[in-house]
Amino acid sequence: MNYDEFAFFNQQLAAMLREGIPLEGALKQLCTGMRSGSLRTEIQQLEADLARGTPLKEALARRALPDLYHQMLEIGARSNDLPGVLTLLADHYHRANALWTRLKGLMVYPLIVIFVSLGLTLMVSLSFSHFMARFFDQIVARPPINIPTVWMPPIVLALMALLGLVAVFTPSWRARLRWRLPAFREASLAELASAMALMLKNGTTLPEALALAEVLESGTPAAKALAHWRQLVEAGQGKPAEWTGDSRPFPPLFLWLVQKGGEDVAAGFQKAAEIYQARASYRIEMVLYGALPVSILLLGQMVLWQAIPLVRSMSWMMNVLGSDMGSID
Repeated sequence: MNYDEFAFFNQQLAAMLREGIPLEGALKQLCTGMRSGSLRTEIQQLEADLARGTPLKEALARRALPDLYHQMLEIGARSNDLPGVLTLLADHYHRANALWTRLKGLMVYPLIVIFVSLGLTLMVSLSFSHFMARFFDQIVARPPINIPTVWMPPIVLALMALLGLVAVFTPSWRARLRWRLPAFREASLAELASAMALMLKNGTTLPEALALAEVLESGTPAAKALAHWRQLVEAGQGKPAEWTGDSRPFPPLFLWLVQKGGEDVAAGFQKAAEIYQARASYRIEMVLYGALPVSILLLGQMVLWQAIPLVRSMSWMMNVLGSDMGSID
């Protein structure tokens, strides 16, 4: 789902509800101006269910929308402040879109470099092998060419590209890697803290918020720590200052920021979201600045790897031709 489009949709929906337009009518009007896609389809079906008299909770359960969105709309309906909740959700998804769009760019750049390098090294390998095979077709002796050395760069790059594609398109790999790679880990911490603050500010109890966060992070290293915190709260240790034990992958700074909120746990999570969003942006900038020189060095190393046997073969060829010319004289 395109979070930027989703955020804009929620901003418009909140404005229309404040003007007194019923939810079903607002959804119908917004659908007419949306481009075709999965989001428009889900909103159209949600509007149709509500028009038939289906309760909001049941209608939302049928739709493929984020779990956090389901929870927050139910809270907004119960508190009669749906426009306010939608505005907060719009801000949340707008920040998430801005951060993850930059992270996707960070993922795409190395893949582009790898594929371009793969194409260049493959072209060099094919051209070199074809040239040497034709040139020495009539010579009994063969040049000292180490074929594995010539083909090793494209093989290595192909494996790197394959691993990168698997990591990007396999949900379980992607979920685990985003909690281990530095910039992605900070972004995940910021998004989770923002979601927790959003839920707590709108009336969700701490155990309920932790339980939903645990569901959202199912299959990631964070789920275990969230489950542990929820169990502590249910056992009577409701303050973050009382949370003990292993909190990995949450760093001590994250827990300290949450604890600094004191009785206002939502404020603690909000502060953690702001700090880690800034840290994620800083790490992304640093990686992007370093990506260009590293990619140039990588490409140069691969080309050099293939140039060495080529130079050796050309030197051998010149020696052979020199010997033949000497024997003719």
